[in-house]
Amino acid sequence: MDAIEAIQTRRSVRAYYLKPVAREVLTEIIDCARLAPTGMNLQPWEFVVVTSPETITALAGLCTNAPFMAEAAAVVVVACRKQGMWLEDAAAATTTLMLAARAHGLGSCWYHMLDKPFEPDMRALVGLPDDLAIVCCVTLGHGENPPSPDKRPLADVLHWETYG
Repeated sequence: MDAIEAIQTRRSVRAYYLKPVAREVLTEIIDCARLAPTGMNLQPWEFVVVTSPETITALAGLCTNAPFMAEAAAVVVVACRKQGMWLEDAAAATTTLMLAARAHGLGSCWYHMLDKPFEPDMRALVGLPDDLAIVCCVTLGHGENPPSPDKRPLADVLHWETYG
């Protein structure tokens, strides 16, 4: 799948089949994420890829409003050092990660993690040091790509030379 098709067809997938994802594919997805744009080339990110069903179930138990997490083949915990433009860097890396997953025919869903009350428990579960902030978790797996949600038409958001 080319990049344009991956961008145009990526959806938030919240239902997964019980089918593993090859370690080589997960490695390539994270390799793409690490190549995302980053302010001042600080690269503040770290990625913890969880594939153990027991640990994924424990992560899902901690997260509110994400029961689908338990069905994922993998969960990527995206964490960053709070330096430079770390939130923007994390967003760029996470978006790149999700597009790489789509290019491999996988579904993904971003779960926001900043300032969640269960962050210390999640940090302990995946062994993250205190100098890293958990930005999000991304579920990955094989699943049906849902229909596209309504999006604003291009004519409503594209402006040439000036707004309006």
